[in-house]
Amino acid sequence: MNIPLLIGKGASVQALDPRYANRHGLIAGATGTGKTLSLQVLAEGFSALGVPVLAVDIKGDLSGIARAGVDSEKIQARAARAGMDGWTQQACPTLFWDVFGRRGHPLRATVSDLGPLLLSRLLELSEVQASVLQLVFRYADDQGLLLLDMKDLRALLTHVAANAKALGADYGLVSSASVAAIQRALLGLDGGDAGTFFGEPALDLHDLLRVDAQGRGLVHLLAADQLFLQPRLYAAVMLWLLGELYEHLPEAGDADKPKLVVFIDEAHLLFKDSSPALVDKVEQVIRLIRSKGVGIYFVTQNPLDLPDSVLGQLGNRVQHALRAFTPRDQKAVRAAAETFRANPAFDVSEAITQLGVGEALVSTLGEGGVPGIVERTMIRPPRSGIGALDEATRAALIAASPLRGRYEQAVDRESAYELLAQRAEKPAAASPDAGWKQDVEDAWGKPTSKPRAPAARRGDSVADAAIKSAVRGLSGTLGREIGRTLLRGLLGSLKR
Repeated sequence: MNIPLLIGKGASVQALDPRYANRHGLIAGATGTGKTLSLQVLAEGFSALGVPVLAVDIKGDLSGIARAGVDSEKIQARAARAGMDGWTQQACPTLFWDVFGRRGHPLRATVSDLGPLLLSRLLELSEVQASVLQLVFRYADDQGLLLLDMKDLRALLTHVAANAKALGADYGLVSSASVAAIQRALLGLDGGDAGTFFGEPALDLHDLLRVDAQGRGLVHLLAADQLFLQPRLYAAVMLWLLGELYEHLPEAGDADKPKLVVFIDEAHLLFKDSSPALVDKVEQVIRLIRSKGVGIYFVTQNPLDLPDSVLGQLGNRVQHALRAFTPRDQKAVRAAAETFRANPAFDVSEAITQLGVGEALVSTLGEGGVPGIVERTMIRPPRSGIGALDEATRAALIAASPLRGRYEQAVDRESAYELLAQRAEKPAAASPDAGWKQDVEDAWGKPTSKPRAPAARRGDSVADAAIKSAVRGLSGTLGREIGRTLLRGLLGSLKR
């Protein structure tokens, strides 16, 4: 049975059809106009329908969704005006997450899972440095070296730099200056709180798809009051999550409701200072992820903060008031108005500047995915609490969480750092080239057949030239074999 999600009421009731909720959406408006409450209304509506929700809580205000709302005459009057058939208080089943592990379950990813593309942006690397990092990740994938945390990546960078000459024939030139620059960037990242994001146990996506005993979708809140202060880390975390969901969830086809809905606040940070190549890949993920049953709802002040290619994919819209004090503000008002299906009853551009707190222009997808006519709407009040949750209640909910104990203790299993350390402890042979030859043989084994010796370069013995030829042949063959199982997706995360 298809039950619409009530948003509010204007000239008519405005509701979101769950069948089209994975067509993505936008909640926009100036500060203080009611965006957070609109997000809360949608999140608790999805939860009631049995759809899990993942939402970013920038200021902590959204955490009130975990407690029941407080009845009052004002709430009842607004509920009646917004088309609710009686207002009752109800908390949502809520789990808390925190990249830094302070205000929720630790949210972690491995360095390998994040991938070179997002890590390059996080570290603010140049194109040359980013290409070296790509090379390092390819080498790790080819050799089966796990990059779990920062020390793994630092150890591998040191190893690659020390063996640059031997690896150059198969992986390209490795500049010691570029490796040093990457190491400095990693040192800065690992020296702060950001380093806690990398490691294990990494997030199990199935934990985001849970429902409670009553069949309500769990609301996962990512505490971002501190994360937001590091915009590049915030963007990397959110893009990594989208990439993981796209790469690892199965195709869903047409369904009565989404598998998961993701709300991304301050969404402009995902695209700020991004290369055109990265924006293209993000656009692809957003376009394709809906086939996995995932709906993405961007929350931002100004619709112009999002690329046109992304904005055009957002079918369900809640537009709160915009101010038109500057030429850019006026352009934003016109742009927002033009994205709606016009309503002959009022001027959309004028209405956007006149909306009161709690009011919004709403347009959702109707039968067949056709955008509905925009309506000036009073957004219904949430049934859950308005405002931030007190710390004692948050701590109690975290202690009672069904995931308690699964993520709190970091795990440091054998990975690239330990394997490379073991390799370095082996005694080097007398030959000056024995070190890198031993590294190659340890990783790929000794050649089983005698290769044809190529013409020796100046300074190489015939034996050296033959060994290097064998290394190239082995690396090419093994690289192709491993490449069939170790593949990276659009945003660089590992496919499994």
